[in-house]
Amino acid sequence: MVLMTPDFLAQIQIIKDALEDKKASNVVALDLTEVSTTLDYFVIATATSQPQLQALERNALEKMREAGVRAASVEGPSPRWVLLNFGAIIVHLMTPETREFYDLEGLWADAKKIVT
Repeated sequence: MVLMTPDFLAQIQIIKDALEDKKASNVVALDLTEVSTTLDYFVIATATSQPQLQALERNALEKMREAGVRAASVEGPSPRWVLLNFGAIIVHLMTPETREFYDLEGLWADAKKIVT
């Protein structure tokens, strides 16, 4: 478990800004540190098309790289869901149908929302 530090808060803000720059919808950040022993932070966003999903992925990776943070891994690409692993911060980029089906926010309903 990693505690929320100004660095993580700043990184989450960079990710959220990068996603919002490319018109992601319903961007949500969750603090999982009090409800999970293995996960720390999620950022979840919706893309309405595969090109937008790819644009969100590229922009988040680029903005974090500019901040000196490289993704440990990228799961995908998929036409429905891309996962960016920044260590303590996991970014889920999903189509509306995938987001509704997997309902990560419902699964982690006890997690605190991070307001930046």
